[in-house]
Amino acid sequence: MYKDFFDIKTSIEEGIKAQEKFLKSYESMISATNDHANQTPREVVFEEDKLKLYHYNKSTRSVNKVPTLIVYALVNTPSMMDIGQDKSFIKKLVDSGLDLYLIEWGFPTADDKYISLDDYINIYIDDVVDHIRKESGADKINILGVCQGGTFSLMYTALHPGKVKNLVTMVTPVDFSTDDGLLFKWGKYLDPDRMVEAYGVVPGDFMNTGFLTLKPLSLMVNKYVDVINDLDDPEHLSSFMTMEKWIFDSPGQAGMAYKEFLNAMYRENRLIKGEMEVGGKKVDLKKITQPVLNLYAERDNQVPNAASIPIGDYVGSEDYTAKSFPTGHIGMFVSRRSQEEVAPTVVDWLKSHSK
Repeated sequence: MYKDFFDIKTSIEEGIKAQEKFLKSYESMISATNDHANQTPREVVFEEDKLKLYHYNKSTRSVNKVPTLIVYALVNTPSMMDIGQDKSFIKKLVDSGLDLYLIEWGFPTADDKYISLDDYINIYIDDVVDHIRKESGADKINILGVCQGGTFSLMYTALHPGKVKNLVTMVTPVDFSTDDGLLFKWGKYLDPDRMVEAYGVVPGDFMNTGFLTLKPLSLMVNKYVDVINDLDDPEHLSSFMTMEKWIFDSPGQAGMAYKEFLNAMYRENRLIKGEMEVGGKKVDLKKITQPVLNLYAERDNQVPNAASIPIGDYVGSEDYTAKSFPTGHIGMFVSRRSQEEVAPTVVDWLKSHSK
């Protein structure tokens, strides 16, 4: 009777197995590498202050003649788009024939406190675009803007329309009036002026705290349970560690640009009201008459669809295409759907519009 109720031998054996699995898991976590990011061959071709411009090595003879520049957000780093060669969004674009460039903004330090939106848009992006035009011999280039980088790209194209041939926006907010996401709710009540007064350069850890709370606790816990159950797959574990590094390794935010962006967008929604000014010049989205491709994620919990879909209502382009994908914000760049649907959509559209 007692043997059936409590088998000491079986209990001890199961305890030993559990301990062995724990030790093996610990060893696997310690030895796991997180070097799965940025493996697509590239080289630095231009530098300015903290900014670095990368040009990816061409991997096919069928290279699109019009170069494409990726403009990423200031929050986090763009390494998320180049994780693992089997699911790298960037590798897919390069292998499909795009002549690809990418801006890495770098990590601001105290002396970058006064970098403004004018600096980012009218100096940094413009200098990069001019370098690409000179290096490639192209009069105009394609721009692919991601998230906040897409908002920057909209403003840049409106201010410098003669240098942009085609514009692609991905998970890009333009209408900040929505309350669909926590970040968009909070943004209206944050006091960026006081934050910048306190920090100068707003720490990346502070930004992480805000973005991580957008995810339900169950999802945050479950991802660790999933990886523990899959520790026998070193490739999966390394990819997981790479993503964890990307999530937590966030740059600080240059104070001036940070408060300008929050005040103008989240608190006052100036861009779609036609009230946005950068460098003393009004940003008129109707001046964007180039072809525009707007891609958004149906399950995006960082940039709500209500913030992305209206792009077509405000640009002046007569060649405007919007397409949604049944995935999340990150899934647009790191997923099977990204490889099979999202990247090919970008490539096919750019090739058809770059002749």
